[in-house]
Amino acid sequence: MSEPFEQAAAAFGAKGALLGLDLGEKTIGVATCDPDRMVATPVETIRRKKFTPDAERLAILAGERNAVGLIMGLPLNMDGTEGPSAQRARAFARNLARILPLPVAFWDERLSTAAMERDLIALDTSRARRAEKIDEMAATFILQGAIDRIRGLGN
Repeated sequence: MSEPFEQAAAAFGAKGALLGLDLGEKTIGVATCDPDRMVATPVETIRRKKFTPDAERLAILAGERNAVGLIMGLPLNMDGTEGPSAQRARAFARNLARILPLPVAFWDERLSTAAMERDLIALDTSRARRAEKIDEMAATFILQGAIDRIRGLGN
């Protein structure tokens, strides 16, 4: 088992932008927040190719935003256990550390995509537009939950 979120998040320091990642099989949703960690905003959806170009794109995005850490969605099973998707997310983070040496904290992402899908439907967003934006919106949802928790810890 990995370290608790609070312990991992302590490595980010008190200020600085973070990147939120929603790792899917075909895409990576990316979000960021302001250095004061008040508001998460969508950045882009990366169409996955191979690990190295995906990781290099994330490194570019992190560099452009002076990111001090990553919040990676951890797709737990509904009972809280880790299945193959969570193991893939952890493996991706381990490999990513070789190219992008930033601290990583995992955030329980259960229902994040479903929540964003509901919000986009409520906004009467077309199916095509939802498909285009859902991953970065899920990353935004993940990151916002995490920065709200960090602020609640007094960091």
